[in-house]
Amino acid sequence: MSRNAESTAFRSALEVVRGVEPRVADAIAAELADQRESLKLIASENYASPATLLAMGNWFSDKYAEGTVGRRFYAGCQNVDTVEALAAEHARELFGASHAYVQPHSGIDANLVAFWAILADRVESPALRKAQARQVNDLTEADWFALRRELGNQRMLGMSLDAGGHLTHGFRPNISGKMFDQRSYGTDPATGLIDYDRVAEAAREFKPLILVAGYSAYPRKVNFRIMREIADSVGATFMVDMAHFAGLVAGKVFTGDFDPVPHAHIVTTTTHKSLRGPRGGMVLCGPELADQVDRGCPMVLGGPLPHVMAAKAVALAEARRPDFADYAQRIVDNAQALADGLLRRGATLVTGGTDNHLVLIDVSGYGLTGRQAEQALLDSGIVTNRNSVPQDPNGAWYTSGIRIGTPALTTRGLGAAEMDATAELIHTVLSQTTPGTGPDGAPSKAKYVLDPAVAESVGKQAADLLTPFPLYPAVDLG
Repeated sequence: MSRNAESTAFRSALEVVRGVEPRVADAIAAELADQRESLKLIASENYASPATLLAMGNWFSDKYAEGTVGRRFYAGCQNVDTVEALAAEHARELFGASHAYVQPHSGIDANLVAFWAILADRVESPALRKAQARQVNDLTEADWFALRRELGNQRMLGMSLDAGGHLTHGFRPNISGKMFDQRSYGTDPATGLIDYDRVAEAAREFKPLILVAGYSAYPRKVNFRIMREIADSVGATFMVDMAHFAGLVAGKVFTGDFDPVPHAHIVTTTTHKSLRGPRGGMVLCGPELADQVDRGCPMVLGGPLPHVMAAKAVALAEARRPDFADYAQRIVDNAQALADGLLRRGATLVTGGTDNHLVLIDVSGYGLTGRQAEQALLDSGIVTNRNSVPQDPNGAWYTSGIRIGTPALTTRGLGAAEMDATAELIHTVLSQTTPGTGPDGAPSKAKYVLDPAVAESVGKQAADLLTPFPLYPAVDLG
């Protein structure tokens, strides 16, 4: 796409929107301006290409397409079949998977599809067999009671939230923690690393139906070969949620024991984050689970979103290009450069560094909570998110950590020198911020004090750092 075409496309789109609701058009334009001016260090965010963004704004949005390719419950879905088949084809080729299901709307949807596919495949229940055979009307109330009890009484072992796991891996307030009799494995208190012997011990004791690996705030690789061996030793289905690091798998930065696809029975992911696509989810699996996964709609999902599947097809096609592997490697190189810069300035990092795209700072060393640090950095033009650290004394709301990641800044073209400069800006803000007090004079976990002059200076330096790396340079909204 030419630079002129990109500007024309987005400018024209906003003009049409502005003719109906100008406040929405203004908010869209403001969002682009904000993203251009901020150091985006949220590990789960990125910048999708103009082609990916434009693929979502079209007539596919008008279609209902329950079912799967060639087996729809609505007529007139031949074009939806085309884009869904293309997205699945690109996913299979990109990740080396035998089956890909590209309908999930989000990562949690993908995980729910995987959970229920595993349950349907593994749980022996006459009532479940009737339901699978579409003899739902033959199920008695006793059948339904038995089915609910059997499916809701299975065991899952996943990584704990404070150790870096995700809330969909069994966090009690999440549906995953309510669906399953759940237990978590953590990390070694001394190193912050996964202790595979302890995971194996927990699996032998708990005997889960599902062993889940994957993370949202664990800054190291996971050995999926060892995790599969643990799952096999107790007869568990091994599931990997690679939402955060899918781009590193696609770009062949994670290979061998660290590539989950050859080792897991089923793999879930989002399609944004390090994969740099639209917001959405996806499930990869072998032939033994394919039929169950393809029942995601109507088992878990409502109608798929054809316009988002079209964007997934575009983004996955982009990820199959040779330059994506270079991009994926630069994500990790930048994360390690950022970690090194922070360590040299005295910051405390969980696990002492990173192997992947993210860095987790324990801000208690600065005398702050994660919430205080997050807001102080935001005031200074640096966008991060607070995050729990292992055995976090401040819990999941205030936290003691800040999670930062490099996918978005790497997309903009920043490199090692800019990562070191970013580390300096982060350290400056955190070292100049002090805890505040509440109305009663007691120490506050939320309030903080930062000299506005420091915030303004850092914000200017952040903007100057980004100037040579314009975001969507071909898009001029006028």
